Amino acid sequence: MAKIFISGSSDGLGLLAAQSLMNMGHRVVMHARNEERKEALIKKFAKSENILIGDLSKQNEIIRLAEDANGFGKFDAVIHNAGIYNASAKDIFTVNVLAPYMLTCLMQASQRLIYVSSDMHLGGQSHLEKETFPTNQMTYSDSKLLLLMLCKAFANKWNKRYINALHPGWVPTKMGGKGAPDDLKKGYETQVWLAVSEEAAVKVSGEYFFHLKKSNYHKQADDVELQAKLIAHCEKISAVQFNL
Repeated sequence: MAKIFISGSSDGLGLLAAQSLMNMGHRVVMHARNEERKEALIKKFAKSENILIGDLSKQNEIIRLAEDANGFGKFDAVIHNAGIYNASAKDIFTVNVLAPYMLTCLMQASQRLIYVSSDMHLGGQSHLEKETFPTNQMTYSDSKLLLLMLCKAFANKWNKRYINALHPGWVPTKMGGKGAPDDLKKGYETQVWLAVSEEAAVKVSGEYFFHLKKSNYHKQADDVELQAKLIAHCEKISAVQFNL
Protein backbone atom coordinates (compact mmCIF):
# COMPACT_ATOMS: atom_id res chain seq x y z
CA MET A 1 0.00 0.00 0.00
CA ALA A 2 1.39 3.39 -1.01
CA LYS A 3 0.89 6.68 0.82
CA ILE A 4 0.04 9.51 -1.55
CA PHE A 5 -0.62 13.23 -1.21
CA ILE A 6 -2.71 15.02 -3.86
CA SER A 7 -3.02 18.79 -3.95
CA GLY A 8 -6.31 20.21 -5.19
CA SER A 9 -8.20 16.99 -4.55
CA SER A 10 -11.55 18.34 -3.31
CA ASP A 11 -13.05 18.11 -6.81
CA GLY A 12 -12.25 17.49 -10.47
CA LEU A 13 -9.37 15.29 -11.56
CA GLY A 14 -7.70 15.42 -8.15
CA LEU A 15 -10.77 13.97 -6.47
CA LEU A 16 -11.18 11.31 -9.14
CA ALA A 17 -7.52 10.29 -8.81
CA ALA A 18 -7.91 10.13 -5.03
CA GLN A 19 -11.01 7.95 -5.29
CA SER A 20 -9.30 5.62 -7.75
CA LEU A 21 -6.23 5.23 -5.55
CA MET A 22 -8.31 4.62 -2.42
CA ASN A 23 -10.35 2.00 -4.27
CA MET A 24 -7.05 0.28 -5.07
CA GLY A 25 -6.25 0.14 -1.35
CA HIS A 26 -3.78 3.01 -1.10
CA ARG A 27 -3.77 5.64 1.63
CA VAL A 28 -4.47 9.09 0.20
CA VAL A 29 -4.03 12.38 2.02
CA MET A 30 -6.24 14.95 0.33
CA HIS A 31 -6.10 18.72 0.11
CA ALA A 32 -8.88 21.31 0.09
CA ARG A 33 -8.57 25.06 -0.33
CA ASN A 34 -10.71 25.93 2.70
CA GLU A 35 -12.86 24.57 5.51
CA GLU A 36 -16.03 24.59 3.39
CA ARG A 37 -14.45 22.32 0.79
CA LYS A 38 -13.09 20.07 3.52
CA GLU A 39 -16.56 19.69 5.04
CA ALA A 40 -17.92 18.65 1.65
CA LEU A 41 -15.21 15.97 1.42
CA ILE A 42 -15.92 14.70 4.92
CA LYS A 43 -19.53 14.05 3.89
CA LYS A 44 -18.22 11.84 1.09
CA PHE A 45 -15.35 10.07 2.84
CA ALA A 46 -15.79 10.56 6.61
CA LYS A 47 -11.99 10.65 7.09
CA SER A 48 -11.31 14.20 8.18
CA GLU A 49 -7.83 13.36 9.52
CA ASN A 50 -6.70 12.70 5.94
CA ILE A 51 -7.82 16.07 4.55
CA LEU A 52 -5.51 19.07 4.81
CA ILE A 53 -6.42 22.71 4.21
CA GLY A 54 -4.43 25.42 2.48
CA ASP A 55 -5.10 28.29 0.10
CA LEU A 56 -2.30 27.93 -2.44
CA SER A 57 -2.56 31.57 -3.50
CA LYS A 58 -1.10 32.54 -0.10
CA GLN A 59 2.52 31.74 0.65
CA ASN A 60 2.02 31.43 4.41
CA GLU A 61 -0.68 28.82 3.83
CA ILE A 62 1.54 26.91 1.40
CA ILE A 63 4.18 26.70 4.13
CA ARG A 64 1.62 25.56 6.68
CA LEU A 65 0.28 22.94 4.28
CA ALA A 66 3.78 21.54 3.78
CA GLU A 67 4.25 21.38 7.57
CA ASP A 68 0.91 19.60 8.00
CA ALA A 69 1.77 17.16 5.20
CA ASN A 70 5.11 16.40 6.85
CA GLY A 71 3.16 15.31 9.90
CA PHE A 72 2.26 12.19 7.91
CA GLY A 73 5.93 11.38 7.30
CA LYS A 74 7.40 10.72 3.88
CA PHE A 75 4.93 10.08 1.06
CA ASP A 76 5.61 7.47 -1.59
CA ALA A 77 4.16 9.81 -4.21
CA VAL A 78 2.96 13.40 -4.43
CA ILE A 79 0.63 14.54 -7.20
CA HIS A 80 0.79 18.30 -7.76
CA ASN A 81 -2.68 18.57 -9.25
CA ALA A 82 -3.96 21.94 -7.96
CA GLY A 83 -4.31 24.64 -10.57
CA ILE A 84 -6.40 27.68 -11.50
CA TYR A 85 -7.39 29.16 -14.84
CA ASN A 86 -9.66 32.19 -14.39
CA ALA A 87 -7.73 34.33 -11.94
CA SER A 88 -5.30 37.22 -11.73
CA ALA A 89 -1.85 36.78 -13.28
CA LYS A 90 -0.29 36.87 -9.81
CA ASP A 91 -2.57 34.13 -8.46
CA ILE A 92 -2.06 31.98 -11.56
CA PHE A 93 1.69 32.11 -11.02
CA THR A 94 1.45 31.52 -7.27
CA VAL A 95 -0.95 28.57 -7.43
CA ASN A 96 0.26 26.91 -10.63
CA VAL A 97 4.02 27.42 -10.29
CA LEU A 98 5.17 28.77 -6.93
CA ALA A 99 3.05 26.45 -4.79
CA PRO A 100 4.39 23.27 -6.46
CA TYR A 101 7.91 24.65 -6.11
CA MET A 102 7.48 25.45 -2.41
CA LEU A 103 5.72 22.19 -1.56
CA THR A 104 8.39 20.19 -3.38
CA CYS A 105 11.14 21.96 -1.45
CA LEU A 106 9.45 21.91 1.94
CA MET A 107 7.87 18.45 2.04
CA GLN A 108 9.88 15.36 2.88
CA ALA A 109 11.36 13.83 -0.26
CA SER A 110 9.03 11.43 -2.06
CA GLN A 111 10.20 8.77 -4.47
CA ARG A 112 7.64 9.88 -7.07
CA LEU A 113 6.61 13.42 -7.95
CA ILE A 114 3.89 14.06 -10.53
CA TYR A 115 3.10 17.51 -11.94
CA VAL A 116 -0.18 18.09 -13.79
CA SER A 117 0.62 20.42 -16.69
CA SER A 118 -1.46 20.97 -19.86
CA ASP A 119 -0.98 20.87 -23.62
CA MET A 120 -1.77 24.58 -23.46
CA HIS A 121 1.84 24.96 -22.31
CA LEU A 122 2.78 24.65 -25.99
CA GLY A 123 1.43 28.17 -26.51
CA GLY A 124 3.05 29.58 -23.40
CA GLN A 125 6.06 31.81 -22.87
CA SER A 126 8.58 31.38 -20.09
CA HIS A 127 9.42 35.13 -19.90
CA LEU A 128 12.73 34.05 -18.35
CA GLU A 129 14.81 35.55 -21.16
CA LYS A 130 13.77 39.03 -19.99
CA GLU A 131 15.65 41.23 -17.55
CA THR A 132 12.69 41.40 -15.19
CA PHE A 133 10.33 38.46 -14.76
CA PRO A 134 6.79 39.84 -15.45
CA THR A 135 4.67 37.92 -12.92
CA ASN A 136 1.83 40.38 -13.62
CA GLN A 137 1.63 39.16 -17.24
CA MET A 138 1.35 35.46 -16.45
CA THR A 139 -1.21 33.42 -18.42
CA TYR A 140 -2.41 29.90 -17.74
CA SER A 141 -0.39 28.64 -20.73
CA ASP A 142 2.73 30.39 -19.44
CA SER A 143 2.27 28.86 -15.99
CA LYS A 144 1.97 25.33 -17.37
CA LEU A 145 5.17 25.76 -19.37
CA LEU A 146 6.95 26.93 -16.22
CA LEU A 147 5.52 24.00 -14.27
CA LEU A 148 6.92 21.57 -16.84
CA MET A 149 10.24 23.41 -16.63
CA LEU A 150 10.20 23.03 -12.83
CA CYS A 151 9.51 19.32 -13.17
CA LYS A 152 12.49 18.90 -15.48
CA ALA A 153 14.73 21.00 -13.23
CA PHE A 154 13.87 18.80 -10.25
CA ALA A 155 14.38 15.65 -12.35
CA ASN A 156 17.84 16.86 -13.38
CA LYS A 157 18.84 17.44 -9.75
CA TRP A 158 17.29 14.38 -8.13
CA ASN A 159 18.25 11.54 -10.45
CA LYS A 160 17.27 8.68 -8.13
CA ARG A 161 13.61 9.68 -8.01
CA TYR A 162 10.78 9.41 -10.55
CA ILE A 163 9.75 12.96 -11.39
CA ASN A 164 7.39 13.49 -14.32
CA ALA A 165 4.69 15.75 -15.75
CA LEU A 166 1.57 15.07 -17.75
CA HIS A 167 -1.27 16.52 -19.78
CA PRO A 168 -4.61 15.11 -18.58
CA GLY A 169 -6.55 16.14 -21.68
CA TRP A 170 -9.36 18.61 -22.08
CA VAL A 171 -11.89 16.87 -19.88
CA PRO A 172 -15.38 17.81 -18.61
CA THR A 173 -14.51 19.11 -15.15
CA LYS A 174 -15.38 22.46 -13.59
CA MET A 175 -12.26 23.91 -15.20
CA GLY A 176 -12.63 22.13 -18.55
CA GLY A 177 -16.35 22.79 -18.95
CA LYS A 178 -19.22 20.42 -19.74
CA GLY A 179 -18.48 20.45 -23.46
CA ALA A 180 -14.86 19.29 -23.14
CA PRO A 181 -14.24 16.50 -25.69
CA ASP A 182 -11.73 14.22 -23.92
CA ASP A 183 -12.42 11.11 -21.81
CA LEU A 184 -12.77 11.93 -18.10
CA LYS A 185 -11.37 8.57 -16.95
CA LYS A 186 -8.30 8.97 -19.13
CA GLY A 187 -7.89 12.40 -17.55
CA TYR A 188 -6.90 10.96 -14.18
CA GLU A 189 -5.61 7.47 -14.93
CA THR A 190 -2.14 8.73 -15.94
CA GLN A 191 -1.71 10.40 -12.52
CA VAL A 192 -2.70 7.15 -10.82
CA TRP A 193 -0.41 5.10 -13.07
CA LEU A 194 2.60 7.34 -12.45
CA ALA A 195 1.94 7.32 -8.70
CA VAL A 196 1.74 3.58 -8.04
CA SER A 197 2.49 1.43 -11.08
CA GLU A 198 5.51 -0.86 -10.97
CA GLU A 199 5.79 -0.94 -14.76
CA ALA A 200 9.17 0.00 -16.18
CA ALA A 201 7.50 2.71 -18.26
CA VAL A 202 6.83 4.84 -15.16
CA LYS A 203 10.25 4.35 -13.57
CA VAL A 204 11.69 7.24 -15.55
CA SER A 205 12.25 10.90 -14.83
CA GLY A 206 11.89 14.22 -16.59
CA GLU A 207 9.27 12.94 -19.03
CA TYR A 208 5.96 14.40 -20.18
CA PHE A 209 3.01 12.02 -20.58
CA PHE A 210 -0.43 12.02 -22.17
CA HIS A 211 -2.76 9.06 -21.65
CA LEU A 212 -0.09 6.66 -20.40
CA LYS A 213 2.39 7.48 -23.17
CA LYS A 214 5.25 9.94 -23.59
CA SER A 215 4.15 13.01 -25.52
CA ASN A 216 5.62 15.98 -27.37
CA TYR A 217 6.28 19.12 -25.36
CA HIS A 218 7.73 22.63 -25.62
CA LYS A 219 11.48 22.10 -25.97
CA GLN A 220 12.21 25.30 -24.09
CA ALA A 221 11.40 23.27 -20.98
CA ASP A 222 14.73 21.46 -21.48
CA ASP A 223 16.80 24.66 -21.35
CA VAL A 224 18.91 24.26 -18.20
CA GLU A 225 19.81 27.96 -18.07
CA LEU A 226 16.15 28.92 -18.05
CA GLN A 227 15.46 26.23 -15.46
CA ALA A 228 18.11 27.79 -13.22
CA LYS A 229 16.58 31.24 -13.68
CA LEU A 230 13.15 29.91 -12.75
CA ILE A 231 14.49 28.21 -9.62
CA ALA A 232 16.31 31.42 -8.64
CA HIS A 233 13.15 33.47 -9.17
CA CYS A 234 11.05 31.09 -7.06
CA GLU A 235 13.70 31.12 -4.34
CA LYS A 236 13.78 34.91 -4.32
CA ILE A 237 10.07 35.57 -4.02
CA SER A 238 9.27 32.69 -1.65
CA ALA A 239 12.44 32.72 0.51
CA VAL A 240 12.28 28.92 0.21
CA GLN A 241 15.57 27.46 -0.92
CA PHE A 242 15.94 24.58 -3.33
CA ASN A 243 18.40 22.12 -1.77
CA LEU A 244 19.70 18.87 -3.18
